[in-house]
Amino acid sequence: MRNTEAFFILKEGIGKSTELGVKMNIAIVDAGGNLVMFERMDDAWLGSIDIAIKKAKTAVMFNMETEAIGALSQPGESLYGIEHSNSGLITFPGGIPIHVDGKLCGAIGVSGDSVENDKLVAEFAVNTFNTKMGNL
Repeated sequence: MRNTEAFFILKEGIGKSTELGVKMNIAIVDAGGNLVMFERMDDAWLGSIDIAIKKAKTAVMFNMETEAIGALSQPGESLYGIEHSNSGLITFPGGIPIHVDGKLCGAIGVSGDSVENDKLVAEFAVNTFNTKMGNL
């Protein structure tokens, strides 16, 4: 993932967070799970820094939204206990893989408010990127 792409996605996430009146931590990782960009909005929860980064890493490691992994990791499901692998995964909404020309290039992780708002901000940033960059 190029820095210009990561910056665009980060900026869209910050804009949506501001519109919602919430303070978020937003992480963008590349296809290898390496942190490319990060923003801790003023007064965002310190505990959500690690969560945002792990949401992004989880999404890119499995090329799947963290919400979907969460559904598969419930007791009795095929991925039960997966959150204990890879030095800890996050399996609730707010992590979304990012594709360019059909190829996985990174992921976003958002944390700092309700999981519903975390997901909303992440989806908005990725959907706006896809629309503006023609990645639909």
